[in-house]
Amino acid sequence: MKTTRQNGFVMVFVIVSLIVVGVLMYVLADDSNTMLFQSDAAYLRAVQRNLTASGLAWARNNVKSQNAELFNKPTELDVSGLGIGQASLSVTIDVAPNQKPQGQINTSCTRKRRTFTGRNKYTVDL
Repeated sequence: MKTTRQNGFVMVFVIVSLIVVGVLMYVLADDSNTMLFQSDAAYLRAVQRNLTASGLAWARNNVKSQNAELFNKPTELDVSGLGIGQASLSVTIDVAPNQKPQGQINTSCTRKRRTFTGRNKYTVDL
């Protein structure tokens, strides 16, 4: 009689332990999804900053060399060598008389189902 009651206790203990482990796994999986979402967002922000810096460097180089054929029209730059994946970078250099040149930089980068786009205007310092 004593062994039957003890075996029943062990069975209940195992079932409760499995339920507790299942709840913990659910909570940890939800937290890991949140961390993954945040890390993807941080990655996309860093990629966008790198694309903007690359676009500004390209614009500064072309303003210095006074490459007039690239002024006042959008130029799509090749970013495949940066190893980013799905990204695009477009730069338009606006040069007005008696004003500092400005660069319109359009960026877009995608990771999984999230896409960050940016459209900013910067003064190109020489």
